[in-house]
Amino acid sequence: MREVFVVFFMTHIYSVIALGIVLAVQAAGTWLLLRTQWARSSRGWRAAIYAAAPVSFCAMIFGFLLRFARVSRYFPPGFSNWTRNAALTWAVLSGILVLMFAISKMFPPPRKESGIGRRRFLLALRAAAVAAPAVVFGYGTFIERNTVELHEESIPIPGLHPDLDGLRLVQLSDIHLSPFLSEKVLARAVAMANETRAHLALVTGDLISFTGDPLDACLDRLALLKAGAGTFGCLGNHEIYCRVEDYVTRRGARLGMRFLRGVAEPLRFGAATLNLAGVDYQRMHSQYLIGTEKMIRHDPDRRTLNLLLSHNPDVFPVAASQGWQFTIAGHTHGGQVNVEILSRDLNIARFFTPYTLGQYRLGLASIYVSRGIGTIGAPIRLGSVPEVALLTLRRA
Repeated sequence: MREVFVVFFMTHIYSVIALGIVLAVQAAGTWLLLRTQWARSSRGWRAAIYAAAPVSFCAMIFGFLLRFARVSRYFPPGFSNWTRNAALTWAVLSGILVLMFAISKMFPPPRKESGIGRRRFLLALRAAAVAAPAVVFGYGTFIERNTVELHEESIPIPGLHPDLDGLRLVQLSDIHLSPFLSEKVLARAVAMANETRAHLALVTGDLISFTGDPLDACLDRLALLKAGAGTFGCLGNHEIYCRVEDYVTRRGARLGMRFLRGVAEPLRFGAATLNLAGVDYQRMHSQYLIGTEKMIRHDPDRRTLNLLLSHNPDVFPVAASQGWQFTIAGHTHGGQVNVEILSRDLNIARFFTPYTLGQYRLGLASIYVSRGIGTIGAPIRLGSVPEVALLTLRRA
């Protein structure tokens, strides 16, 4: 038993540490609430705090345990997924609230000799310090998360053949159809993509989040994508986690979508060729794109553009060195919560890759990283609006 516990702890050490931090923060918040004047003077408030604290702790632990198949198999998939995401959302929100409540305590309390106007102002200031994060969190959860925008980007490519100049590629990525992304939002994104009348539709992975999410519904919606040269895609990490790579490939093909898994598809446009290739998810910080250079078409007449679909954008330096002129990726969600300071994007995705959103260049090669449509973990978007990307190839 001891050996099983040690293996479990070492395998999930980061998740266990995160759970411990959340519980410690919530315990600190409980202690701060109990020290407030209204809690000291009211038995009802104290009873409510003592009752809410264990409920919150149990919710955190239950949501953590639902990550494991041995626990989640006893509950309906939809319930497990919704509860797990709700627990994570509350973990983030409660941490923000405790932090801001602690900061508000640093404001000096209004003195009795102060005028009534000053006392009201200071009390309102402290209340605003606590309420502001909840308001921002609510905006990101209920408004920005469900707002999909069309983002247009020109991709300059040196030596691009004239017959490929102006080629329009529409990209949908990181859909994560789940309790926190409705089919209605996905239908809106597909309709938006179809309105672009793109030459090619591309789907770059993560159709769902967890086992039990409506994968068939997602594929059915994506089958409605319309583009002159068809719909192609690559698979993301969540297809691997859910063990549905082969199913997505087969059913996608029956619906008219081809998911490229280590293969290339040459597409003719006039006298030029778009050599479109795709790879399965490349695990972070592994040896990237092994053997992928074999799919590159070398054309001394420069009539061919080699384009790679990779869910993970961190492969870009390797792709550029191999000779892929353009790479299209997703995975990062644009950080999901992104803050722009001095023209630099600050988000959690930067801890994993320097390629978090938008267009990047290395020498003659380019990559575009989509912000995606759905969310993972906390169902929130701030400063990273869900997007359908319309990429237009231009001769540099």
